[in-house]
Amino acid sequence: MSSFSKMIVVGMADLNVTKSPGILTTLGLGSCVGISIYDHVNKIAGLAHIMLPDSSQIKNNSNVAKFADSAIKKLIMDMCMVGARRDFLKAKIAGGAQMFAFDSTNENMRIGDRNVEASTRILRMYNIPIVANHTGSNYGRTIELYAEDGRLIVKTIGHGTYVI
Repeated sequence: MSSFSKMIVVGMADLNVTKSPGILTTLGLGSCVGISIYDHVNKIAGLAHIMLPDSSQIKNNSNVAKFADSAIKKLIMDMCMVGARRDFLKAKIAGGAQMFAFDSTNENMRIGDRNVEASTRILRMYNIPIVANHTGSNYGRTIELYAEDGRLIVKTIGHGTYVI
């Protein structure tokens, strides 16, 4: 990280976009999913920290960054507004953990899995390939997305640090 790079924190149910040499980070992904989208030609990165899979199932859905479906749509629009090209976009996702031991047959308790499934489905719908992921299991993650080269650093407590 050069001294000129700026770290932008993306909060829970939030999203942001940056150009190189910017860095986007989000902390404490449990069942939430960090959706990173990157334009490798124009060096533009976008990151969303989603909490739930689908905005159509929720009455109070005014925060588009909270849901996989609406966050991905907004992230793509915001990236294109600053110069990204749709045909250059690639995605990496992280998070989607099962943080607590529940009966896994109860669909409502599989929030992490459902977030990953929705994120994957919606990115596919927009023809954005997922080139890497670090999802599932039962531990939290913090991620950093580098606009300079699209690398996603996944940090865990007790399970290592990964570059995907």
